[in-house]
Amino acid sequence: MEGIKYLKISLLLLGIGLISCNSSLEKKGEQALSQEISIPEIEQEIKAYIDQETEVNGGFFPVKDQNHDLKMKLVRVHTEYLSNLGPERHFACVDLVDEKGDVYDVDFFMSGIPGRMSITQTSVHKLNGKPYYSWKQKEDKTWYQVPLEQADNSLLGVIEGKDSFEFTYTVILPDFSGPARLWLPVPLSDDFQQVELLKKSVPVKSSALKDPIYRNEALFMNLGPEESGKTLELTYGVQRKEKGPYDAENPDLALYLAGNTLMPVGGRFEQIAKEVLGPKLKDSHLVQARSLYDYIIDNMRYMKFGAYGKGDSNYACDSKTGNCSEFHSYFISLARSVGIPARFAIGASIPSDRDEGGIDGYHCWAEFYAEGKWWPIDISEANKYTALATYYFGRHPANRIEFTRGRDLVFDPSPSQGPINFLAYPYLEVNGKEIKATTYFTFKRGS
Repeated sequence: MEGIKYLKISLLLLGIGLISCNSSLEKKGEQALSQEISIPEIEQEIKAYIDQETEVNGGFFPVKDQNHDLKMKLVRVHTEYLSNLGPERHFACVDLVDEKGDVYDVDFFMSGIPGRMSITQTSVHKLNGKPYYSWKQKEDKTWYQVPLEQADNSLLGVIEGKDSFEFTYTVILPDFSGPARLWLPVPLSDDFQQVELLKKSVPVKSSALKDPIYRNEALFMNLGPEESGKTLELTYGVQRKEKGPYDAENPDLALYLAGNTLMPVGGRFEQIAKEVLGPKLKDSHLVQARSLYDYIIDNMRYMKFGAYGKGDSNYACDSKTGNCSEFHSYFISLARSVGIPARFAIGASIPSDRDEGGIDGYHCWAEFYAEGKWWPIDISEANKYTALATYYFGRHPANRIEFTRGRDLVFDPSPSQGPINFLAYPYLEVNGKEIKATTYFTFKRGS
């Protein structure tokens, strides 16, 4: 499982013989079981148990330990940590999600043989990737739980709860000799961010354009050569909440299952997704999305190399590299190809370890729809920080700002070359062709 790798544990565990999802097992002092239960058999047993209990409890799996009384649904079984503890004793680690969308890591201890296994203990280990306890070893080599007073993710870029800051978007126009047009993303307020324009400095009159499909907004300007080298600057006051799964009506399937110019669906993407899912094609979209999420984490590398940064699913599939745009475009192509609605969004991630300064460019992420909710995910951050892979499945931290959603954005007027792939940096068109403008993001938190 994600996170710190815990110490090894002996098969001679007495009593309960507690272990964590992050434990690896080593045999000491006992011979191997003559007929050891296979890992697939343990997985089959824990899934059958959860399915059975879910059916008799109104569609939810009940989880109770000393601190929790929860109604849950299955996300995934951690096959990498299914373990034999000894004769007819087994361990399973499972991700379950509650009605609010919080993901819990639950440890199960099982006894018996296939077809006749029972659960001897259930223990909630983590909430959204943050552990409730760790493990220490006694002199007799058995293990016991140690509570964690705090588990702070801020050094890994995450601010939980709420954040507030000023965000400044600066553009320095290049030299140009002909007529130019500029489209600039405008961050909007929603249920998770409140945005107020504090300062606006632009060299010419501007107008607001509306995107009728995704409801984005862009600031539009007609420019002449006399604006060459000038600076545009907009400063926003932002109050942002940590984003978790949120209730929503059924999405527009014609929009969120369709392909985009650089995010096609079907073909090899459908084939890959079906190969990844295998028997899970019969499971819920939530289980399937987690499998695709894990597949991309395991098979892609975060590298700013080659033709990266366009959000090109074919490039991601071929090279298995890219930045955040490739990670999430690839996921969306795979998800949509097997009927999971998914969408793209882009903005900026605000540093968690300081209170002012520059920001290293844009950041993008995705959401998918399952169980009546949109689920935020951030696969490229999970790839960088595997300890937070569970957190980023269903969570976006408070320290970010969202600019726009969607791909192939249509505005009126629109660029000569057609819809905009995605809008984070300004889209500047000179004589009908796109050219780059130097762009800086900076931020400052209140004192």
